[in-house]
Amino acid sequence: MQQKIRIVDLLKEDTILLDLSSTTKDDALDELIDKLDAAGRLTDKAEMKKAILAREAQGSTGIGEGIAIPHAKTAAVKVPSIAYGFSKQGIDFESLDNQKAHLFFMIAATEDANQAHLETLALLAQMLMDESFRQALQKAQSADEILTLVTSKEREINGENESVPEQAEPSVPPVTKTVKVVAVTACPTGIAHTYMAADSLKKKAAELGITIKVETNGSGGVKNKLTKAEIDEATAVIVAADKQVEMERFAGKVVIETRVAEGIRNPQELLERAAKQDGPVYRSGAKGTSGSAGYQEQIQAAKAEKKGKQSGFYKHLMNGVSNMLPFVVGGGIIIALSFMFGIKASDPNDPSFHPLAKVLMDIGGGAAFKLMIPVLAGFIAKSIADRPGFAPGMVGGLLAANSGAGFLGGIIAGFLAGYIVVGLKKLFANLPETLEGIKPMLIYPLLGTLITGFIMVYVISDPVAAINAGLSSWLKNMGQGNMVLLGVVLGAMMAFDMGGPLNKAAFTFGIAMIADGNYLPHAAIMAAGMTPPLGLALATTLFKKKFTEEERQAGKTAYVLGASFITEGAIPFAAADPTRVIPSIMVGSAVTGGLSALFGCTLPAPHGGLFVLPVVGNVGMYIVSILVGTVITALMVNLLKKNIAN
Repeated sequence: MQQKIRIVDLLKEDTILLDLSSTTKDDALDELIDKLDAAGRLTDKAEMKKAILAREAQGSTGIGEGIAIPHAKTAAVKVPSIAYGFSKQGIDFESLDNQKAHLFFMIAATEDANQAHLETLALLAQMLMDESFRQALQKAQSADEILTLVTSKEREINGENESVPEQAEPSVPPVTKTVKVVAVTACPTGIAHTYMAADSLKKKAAELGITIKVETNGSGGVKNKLTKAEIDEATAVIVAADKQVEMERFAGKVVIETRVAEGIRNPQELLERAAKQDGPVYRSGAKGTSGSAGYQEQIQAAKAEKKGKQSGFYKHLMNGVSNMLPFVVGGGIIIALSFMFGIKASDPNDPSFHPLAKVLMDIGGGAAFKLMIPVLAGFIAKSIADRPGFAPGMVGGLLAANSGAGFLGGIIAGFLAGYIVVGLKKLFANLPETLEGIKPMLIYPLLGTLITGFIMVYVISDPVAAINAGLSSWLKNMGQGNMVLLGVVLGAMMAFDMGGPLNKAAFTFGIAMIADGNYLPHAAIMAAGMTPPLGLALATTLFKKKFTEEERQAGKTAYVLGASFITEGAIPFAAADPTRVIPSIMVGSAVTGGLSALFGCTLPAPHGGLFVLPVVGNVGMYIVSILVGTVITALMVNLLKKNIAN
């Protein structure tokens, strides 16, 4: 068996304070930090204090019942440690129950703290849930007695102290029927509260006769991840979290959302509410039910429904694309601002040169756009292999970008890096637990990056770069020979799945063309992408009998989304009536794309909708193209849709 890390490996006699002299929260933190520093556990007291205060700013670590667990994970920690302090008079620690704190455990985790350490700290949190243990700590007269109590309690929880009779638990009336509950716990740093809440929920569920599975979103990544089948079978979902967790998977389920501290302090109440399904049905996104907020909720719910049916490949790919988009949008609009001084105003050798144009181009094109492919690859790899896959994916993506392999090479690099790290995890799964810490900090980044890099350089980059160049050349030639047909095809692709694979493929092609200096295809793409929500919005205005009151209200928001080039604004309408809406918007977008190409409209900015009109070539006919497609979409919707019955 692998050797476990014990709490007494972290809590030592030289990190124990039997009588804190502090009377304020800030002084207590300083006193505990000084104790750790004097024991040689820190490299920088100031940085440790900064990290502790940053965690406190996210919510007090005074969890109630007289307990405070300030904690931080920082490079200022030399050796993973726990400092203990006792205050007889108590200190106002802004605890969740507004009571003074007496027992202080300061957790100092190294920046590369491994899962074994985090689980050990979670065990400490579980121990502190026992009132008799807390009382014994308060009565202790020496550091040695403290360590004895901790050791004994740890053995008891681990089943290594069977000769000690277990204390009787308070009688709790069990739930009469079989209930399955799933839960997610998460705190900002993922060190203590995450695991305390998980342990508290599991312990109480066992008493109540409730089947439960708890997913922890801790510092070591997501553990015990909930599957779709488990979520589908669950009576309800408990989300006890103080940071963002993946919520769209719970669409359609009763979800009880609360702070992580409630999972620690009131597990019975949460579980009983879950058993009764006493909570709202989660509909992903905004909480409003009408107007703009309700409309956004429909969009998110529709997306969630689509995502539930998507393959793992598509999920990983979209994780990369969605994280890449901010670089595309931000960088693209900054590039567009540079073009407002002149298309070549950023070139010092051009007569139109302007210093501000060069700065804008350096920011947008030199920085943001250069990060697109590495970020795409990095987040694909992270989706597959969690955090250890991120660095190899980023490096693989950068190699793809530098070699000319482009977006296709970045996608390959992301999947390659992700699955290489997954393989490394399996290969090194049986390392001794004492070596766990070197895996995320040494083995995965070193071998993952090295293997990914070698494969990209010697196997992938050159062939993909050649394919990419050939594809771009073919599409450019097609555009020159039959530009209108190209615009029609790209326009229809933008409308077909409204943000799905075909839409993203067309959009990515447009960005690649911009990078090659061909600005005509992306003009057709953006115009066609604006048309579906604008056309449906116009239809709700002109043909009110075809839509419900909620859809008519949603149409007002669709005007804004369409003008902003957010094609997803059409999703709720398409989800409600796909056989009539999708053909309508495809025809409208195809016409818009074809007209934009026919009129020779150009667009050097990858995003922005109407907000980048100043940099559109032949802007008058560009607007005409959008208006014509919008009107055609609205007329087709009126022709195909039936009136809504009162």
